Amino acid sequence: MTALQVGDMAPDFELPTDGGGVVKLSALRGGNVVLYFYPKDDTPGCTLEALEFTALAPEFAAASARVIGISPDTAKAHDRFKQKHDLTILLASDAEKTVANAYGVWVKKSRYGREYMGVERATFLVGPDGRLAEIWPKVTAKGHAEAVLERVTRPG
Repeated sequence: MTALQVGDMAPDFELPTDGGGVVKLSALRGGNVVLYFYPKDDTPGCTLEALEFTALAPEFAAASARVIGISPDTAKAHDRFKQKHDLTILLASDAEKTVANAYGVWVKKSRYGREYMGVERATFLVGPDGRLAEIWPKVTAKGHAEAVLERVTRPG
């Protein structure tokens, strides 16, 4: 999946977000940042994952961790997705797939014998120093947010 390793500097980026904002990774130094990449707004697995991260948002905030969901969907699509499901986490639009490429999650996929390019569900924990503290490749949505929270709140 990715050539990135724990300990590497997380590739910096600046992306548009829901609500007309912009997020720049390097501006978030000093706290933990959870970057979770997902294929598409309002699909079953992606919705489940977003709902689980939203449910745990207060615990992530208490642990000084920002959660950012990243997909190729537009910021406008993110607005609709958030409103429909009452999501409170930040969603960033990587329409050009530059960030997905930098993190190695824009990959060839296969479904029903058809190959296509898409986002492989993966999560990266960026530590306060801007380095990757943990990488979860090929994530299964159900229960994933809780596993990430456990890692964020674990000392050391």
